[in-house]
Amino acid sequence: MVGASGLVGQHVVGRLRARGHGVTSVARTARDGVDHTLDATTAAEPEFRALLAGHDGVVFAAGADDREVPRGPAYPVFHRGNVAPVVRLLTAAREEGLSRAVVLGSYYTHFHRLHPEWRLTERHPYIRSRVEQARQGRAAAGPDLPVAVLELPFVFGRAGDRLPNWSGPLDKWVRSRSPLLAPPGGSAATTAAHVAEVAVDALERASGEDIPVAAENLTWPDMIGRIATAAGHPREVRRLPGAVVRVALRVTGLVHRLTGRQSGIDPAHAGALLLRELFVTPSGPRSVVDAVAETFPRD
Repeated sequence: MVGASGLVGQHVVGRLRARGHGVTSVARTARDGVDHTLDATTAAEPEFRALLAGHDGVVFAAGADDREVPRGPAYPVFHRGNVAPVVRLLTAAREEGLSRAVVLGSYYTHFHRLHPEWRLTERHPYIRSRVEQARQGRAAAGPDLPVAVLELPFVFGRAGDRLPNWSGPLDKWVRSRSPLLAPPGGSAATTAAHVAEVAVDALERASGEDIPVAAENLTWPDMIGRIATAAGHPREVRRLPGAVVRVALRVTGLVHRLTGRQSGIDPAHAGALLLRELFVTPSGPRSVVDAVAETFPRD
């Protein structure tokens, strides 16, 4: 389990052990419950092979975050974090004779397949890296090592002190006295426990599928309202006109260009994503209510 100390990684490890599987946990930094420390972004194939020897499967739950705004061009940064380590890992897994693998990816790859006219890989370096992660990773794995790619939306939940990496600013906002504003559109959402369940099922079936993972579809006002309520600060969420969002994003993109930076999600085209309903058909009747409460506990 590469990325075992993260929110989803810890849930996957727990689910695997609950199902009776032996697990070797790998993470970039040492902490309780981590068997081996290894930086997947710099590890070479021989290092991966040494860790993978004697195992049946591998899960990759690490990588570069879409919120990163590196100096341009950005794609090499996201390639280095999301594509190159998966290629080396799955090459090593193939050479060690592993029989199954799971890569935790992004639901943007789902929309890339459904809507090629959106030109997501041309416009957004982060999304391009996720699409290439799946394509190049499977090519490295070869035909005898099926690789399931879990396409994840917003993931709610908690694992010890680990929370979603995007939750901090939202937590401060809903607990402040600032008005709550939300644009049109929305997103699929899921929970860390649900992701773990799907990941372990994919491993046990040796699935090689693309698997969108959704528990609920939430509009932005609904999501922000639920978060505020969970945190103990319920109040009205006001509608923010889409035109305001587009202007703000364009200004952000201009600032990035003037400072020589490039976002993983290009602000010039981000409105076309944020203002859509990025909904995914849930796999069954589920709720994110409890996981939202874990993520944003009441004062």
